[in-house]
Amino acid sequence: MSKTVVRTKDAPIASPLFSQGIRAGGFIYTTQVGISPSGGSPSADVGTQTAECLKNIQAVLESGGGSLADVVQLTIYLIDLADGLDVNKSYLSFFPTEPPSRACVEVASLAPGIRVEMQAVAYIGS
Repeated sequence: MSKTVVRTKDAPIASPLFSQGIRAGGFIYTTQVGISPSGGSPSADVGTQTAECLKNIQAVLESGGGSLADVVQLTIYLIDLADGLDVNKSYLSFFPTEPPSRACVEVASLAPGIRVEMQAVAYIGS
C-alpha cells in the first residue's frame, strides 16, 4: 500500500510533527483544529472553531480527491463536553444528512486557545 501526503493552502500549514493529511489504501486521514489557514489566534467561540475545523478538513479532503460526503469516521476532541450543543449546531450545517460515524471525547487540554480538534477518516476508493 502506498502512502501520499495531502497538502493544501486552504488549511493551516502542517508542522514537522504532522502532515495536513495522508492518503493511503483508498482512505484520507486528517486531523484539524479550528484556526484559519492564515493562522492567527483562534476564535473564543467553540461554534466558530468547529466550523473552521470542518472547513479545514473539507479543504484537505478536496485536495486529496475527496469531500465531506466521503467521511466515514469523525472523532471530536473537546476540552469541555458542555460545548457539545454549540459544536453540534455547527456540525449539522456540514453534515445535514447521512453523517459519518462519530465519537466525541473530553480531553484535559488542547493547544493554547483551541477548544475543539477533529480527526476524520474518509473513504475515497482506490
